[in-house]
Amino acid sequence: MSHMTNTAPPKIQMTDVHKSFGPKVVLDGIDLSLAKGESVVVIGGSGTGKSVMLKCILGLLRPERGSIRIDGEEVVGLRGRNRDRVLTQFGMLFQGAALFDSLKVWENVAFGLIQGRNMERNKARDIAMEKLAQVGLAPSSGELFPSELSGGMQKRVALARAIASSPEIIFFDEPTTGLDPIMADVINDLIVKCTKELGATTLSITHDMASARKIADRIAMLYKGRLIWVGPAKDVDHSGNEYVDQFIHGRAEGPIKMELRA
Repeated sequence: MSHMTNTAPPKIQMTDVHKSFGPKVVLDGIDLSLAKGESVVVIGGSGTGKSVMLKCILGLLRPERGSIRIDGEEVVGLRGRNRDRVLTQFGMLFQGAALFDSLKVWENVAFGLIQGRNMERNKARDIAMEKLAQVGLAPSSGELFPSELSGGMQKRVALARAIASSPEIIFFDEPTTGLDPIMADVINDLIVKCTKELGATTLSITHDMASARKIADRIAMLYKGRLIWVGPAKDVDHSGNEYVDQFIHGRAEGPIKMELRA
């Protein structure tokens, strides 16, 4: 790491990012920057390009135009070792937990440490147990298989895996999908606790407004490929934007029309 000055660059900076699939424009000029330690939540309906945005930052998709910088370094088009180096800074919690069924819980949590960082198994196991404790799971759960756990517990394991390598940046992809409201609230609290303890910068995508309100410093709304509103989480209820209003209140009537396929 170079020495940090007071004018540290944003942790993540997206400038004029465009991504299309054939004639379908998914991202139409995205500008968004996240300061170190900040939590930004992107809201928007299904199919609005929230996941595509994450995949562009992760380097899984390459935008046709625009810049994505991590700590001031351009990452669009990075390959091989350079890309691996950038990826080691990231932690990721996928929609639906996405755990490996054939591995024990602790092996799931330690997966990136063992595979990605060639850490010795016993050391990785110790860290995994520590992370399981951080998300409120008993050491004995480390020896179980994911199929032996409830959905909420699987989500905790996925969170423990996301924070296992003490990443500087964590992505949360629909972290509360499929959970009942109480379990969702528990997961939101854990996300806030774990990211604050790590001092991590977090970018989340969700359409669960309770989740967005709880974990965001700032909320951004994606609609038709553009960020149509970005502001402090506390301002989302009086954004003055009719699209945001319709979305956060879940109203059928409003400027956002459901495109019904014939």
